[in-house]
Amino acid sequence: MDASAQRVSQVPRVTERDVRIATWVCFFAWTFAVYDFVLFGNLLPKLAEDHGWSSSQSTGINTWVTIGTALVAFGVGPLVDKLGRRKGIIIAVIGAALASAMTAVAGWVVGAVAGIGIVLLILVRSVAGLGYAEQAINATYLNEMFAHVYSDPARARRRGLIYSLVQSGWPVGSVLAALSIYLLFPVGGWALCFIVAVFPAIFMVWAARYLKESPQFAVRHEAEKLMDEGRSEEAVALADAAGIDLTNRSAPLTSAFTGEALRSTLVIGSAFLLSWLGVLTFSILGTSLLTAESGKNISFDNALAILIISNATAFAGYLFHGWLGDRIGRRNTIAIGWIFSGLSFSGMLLAPDGSYGLIIALYSAGLFFLIGPYSALLFFNGESFPVHTRATGGSIINAAGQVGAVIGGLLITFALASGHSWDQAAFIWGCLPIFASGIIILGARNVSPHQVRRD
Repeated sequence: MDASAQRVSQVPRVTERDVRIATWVCFFAWTFAVYDFVLFGNLLPKLAEDHGWSSSQSTGINTWVTIGTALVAFGVGPLVDKLGRRKGIIIAVIGAALASAMTAVAGWVVGAVAGIGIVLLILVRSVAGLGYAEQAINATYLNEMFAHVYSDPARARRRGLIYSLVQSGWPVGSVLAALSIYLLFPVGGWALCFIVAVFPAIFMVWAARYLKESPQFAVRHEAEKLMDEGRSEEAVALADAAGIDLTNRSAPLTSAFTGEALRSTLVIGSAFLLSWLGVLTFSILGTSLLTAESGKNISFDNALAILIISNATAFAGYLFHGWLGDRIGRRNTIAIGWIFSGLSFSGMLLAPDGSYGLIIALYSAGLFFLIGPYSALLFFNGESFPVHTRATGGSIINAAGQVGAVIGGLLITFALASGHSWDQAAFIWGCLPIFASGIIILGARNVSPHQVRRD
């Protein structure tokens, strides 16, 4: 066997069993990443209480952490386009686990040396952005793996629903985080909650041994090796056999802002950023809006009740929009969902105070149509970029969400400080951006749900 044939034979071939394993590993990797990501937000009031931080200090620290998360999430994509999808998943899992352990250490350092400790805490939680980046890596990897198994039109129409089950690791991880606080906090405080988050990574690294590299990435990687060795004819033949275009060999980050990818990067990224202003307003700050006197003035004696409502709604929304995207296309599904979300939240804000049932029904509908489309959007990312820059493009869009969270936090804070009510601030900086994101996403290139992209 000559060297070229040997290289071709080394390109991984995936079976349906390989894809099932990849799907389960990605689900658990995302679930545990969310567990750590959500844990910090849930425990931040306890850290603030222990260290005597004011509300402004606490929110300021969280803002810097969000900025750091965005930078880390942005940087992961080019790394995954260079090293591979399988290695990217392992790096994200290990990075999130180490960040959990270091969060406990940083918290103790804050107690000893406040200034240095706070800087360390921000740096550590920024590294935890690797966990947030997991969803972009998963979407890239599974998009490419599904293309080799669910390739005929009938089976291609199931890809979005299957991916939505993976993305449902968000509500599952959120509930696990809440339960761990309930069980572990009375025993060992906030530090024990973060330390326990390390152990799932051991299982995930073991499970990752059974992952195969994406054939699309492997072919592109081998073809570029042949090009670098001056064997361009062999490289082109190998790439052509797999339907991969070698014309663009620039850095993935550069490629994300040129040619076909430019439209996807700008349009989907802008829509994702604006939608996250809504996520911040109605999901992350939802309890504040609902309980504030200038909001809906509802008393929630049991915070777990609203957590269950929001996460059950998100879970159902993921599955519905994953299913719908397989039928009418993911771009159209996202647009419809976010427009209906804006309408639902607007109705909730207009509902009279005291209309508990109506408010909760509209709030749940708003979350259903706001959070659910992300299962379609993340898979849509993979359909919108070629293999050369797929992870980079997805990571830029994913990082845009955290940028949106920072902008939203600043705008809502400014609005409230300027004398606006919670209802007014939520409509201006929550409902309107959600509406806008639903319109902007229609500017992205439409992709038929029956189309399987192999390049």
